[in-house]
Amino acid sequence: MSQTKITTSLGNLVNQTDCDAIINSAHPSMLAGSGVCGVIHKAAGKGLEIYGKQFAPLQPNQAVITPGFDLDIKYIIHVSAPRHHALTNPFEALAEALRNIFVLAERHGLKKIALPAIGTGIYGFPLEKAVKIYISTSREFLNSNVLDEIRFVFISPDTIALMEAKMYL
Repeated sequence: MSQTKITTSLGNLVNQTDCDAIINSAHPSMLAGSGVCGVIHKAAGKGLEIYGKQFAPLQPNQAVITPGFDLDIKYIIHVSAPRHHALTNPFEALAEALRNIFVLAERHGLKKIALPAIGTGIYGFPLEKAVKIYISTSREFLNSNVLDEIRFVFISPDTIALMEAKMYL
């Protein structure tokens, strides 16, 4: 059994064509939003929004899987990320959302998945604390019999540097 790799990459999430799935921090309505969600919906095409309506409304931390539609990526896993300021234990909620993603990916036999900085945009998670949750929760799946790589894709070199520094503590 090989150990699952946790990696980082600088770039656009929709360009991770060597991955089986990308992760969308979805609006509970499953409609196109702004930020990464809007980029994913635009690249995947209208079929994603039409297909995704059957899952709405997503419950907090719920993860669902859809086809990639016009993307050169087979699947999109959508998660309803928690809102940092709306919860008494937001960091456990973020970890639960990540676990739901990883379990769903394993259930579908996915080998490589790519995630954005879930929850750090309009949902208000402080980046440094969110990165610690990304790492600790990903490490729970290091001995996965299915996942080969959990890749975090960021648009900022500073975020990559922060994540990589925290991975080796």
